[in-house]
Amino acid sequence: MSNESLFTEGDINQSVLREKWETSHDANTKQWLDDDARYFLHQSLSTPCLDIVEESSQASFTRLNGEAFLDFHGNSAHQVGFSNPYVIEAIKKQLDRLPFCTRRYTNRPAIDLAKKLVASTGHQLERVLFAPGGSLAVGMALKLARVVTGKHKVISFWDSFHGASLDAISAGGEAIFRKNMGPTMPGTERIPAPNVYRGILGDDPMKYADYLEYVIEKEGEIGALLAEPIRNTDVVVPPKAFWQRVRQICDTHGIMLIFDEIPNGLGRTGQMYAWQHYGVVPDIMCLGKGLGGCIIPLAAIVTKDKYNIAPEISLGHYTHEKNPVACAAGLAVLNFIENENLLEKVKEDEKYISSRLLDLQNRYDIIGDVRGLGTIWGIELVKDRQTKEKASEAAEQLMYNCMTDGLSFKISSSNIIQFLPPLTIARNELDRAIEILEKNIVKI
Repeated sequence: MSNESLFTEGDINQSVLREKWETSHDANTKQWLDDDARYFLHQSLSTPCLDIVEESSQASFTRLNGEAFLDFHGNSAHQVGFSNPYVIEAIKKQLDRLPFCTRRYTNRPAIDLAKKLVASTGHQLERVLFAPGGSLAVGMALKLARVVTGKHKVISFWDSFHGASLDAISAGGEAIFRKNMGPTMPGTERIPAPNVYRGILGDDPMKYADYLEYVIEKEGEIGALLAEPIRNTDVVVPPKAFWQRVRQICDTHGIMLIFDEIPNGLGRTGQMYAWQHYGVVPDIMCLGKGLGGCIIPLAAIVTKDKYNIAPEISLGHYTHEKNPVACAAGLAVLNFIENENLLEKVKEDEKYISSRLLDLQNRYDIIGDVRGLGTIWGIELVKDRQTKEKASEAAEQLMYNCMTDGLSFKISSSNIIQFLPPLTIARNELDRAIEILEKNIVKI
């Protein structure tokens, strides 16, 4: 099997280069990694682990051997940075007051966070449910869509990721998560994503919208479309007209539009939510990852008041649904983004990142495409700009070379460098990251 065929949502964790990386560890690190491999179930994308992390702060983490990394990966959860002091202080205060709330009761942090989330949508979405993780939020959204529409079928895009639970992998588009699973949730359909750089339907994004409507009409009984307004892993940024057309299609056919903002929401694009760039309001929005401050697992769905029609059904009902500590963290995240004016900062960072990365593209033929918004960017490496053949081996080598120099990031779709700093990134840290990237591109 080729390296490229092994690449899916992340980088290869069983490869010659990974084995070489492992030989660089000192004895203490190696012992801990051996223990990790001994006691945890092995799984794709994470076993063997890359290293042992001891400390984290803002945009960096520190390895067991004392070396520091800029982490432009963060599992897409580090919007307000690692170990954010403001969030940690809110968590500490809540721990001393009310660390847990029994189901059937509520608490003020949960109510305050729900109010804040509704306000952050401009009151265009007005009802909230919390859950301990993003996959669960996606599951709740799919359940609510079935209740509202009376239809169980769902459409998503190929290669999309919406969580790792059985219902989420059923609706998602990444094959590796369904491998050996047998039958999954029935009624799932997938279509090509509007990736105009190398999409199967060409470079006109509206053809992808037309194909969506074609599938809806042919399949029938579609109740929901589940999608990221801006794709996280391979960083696809559709034009405004695409999502406006999709909104019309959903309205015409009675389909709930579910936007998965789990990785890209909470300011990463320069708006609080990616859908706000398009002037398109979803029926349901899913949040997670950074909502708990990159400290505590917390997710949510936010939907319209008119869909509050399922009081006899447990859409979520999780033990930690209204966990007061998690909700205190979430409230602190939203307040921090607002108080620090991070949305305006991200817009300025976008201009700078775009300029620097496009300059690299102009000077290095291996960079076939640069695309992004805010602080989420994809750098697509190719062997030839005309054929667009993926430079998968070069991308993997670049990742390890950059890690050696103190920069960590994720590879997607075998050849896309995902450049994903936190919203709090300092300009000198951006410069350092881009310098490390260029230094190692030159070597390829």
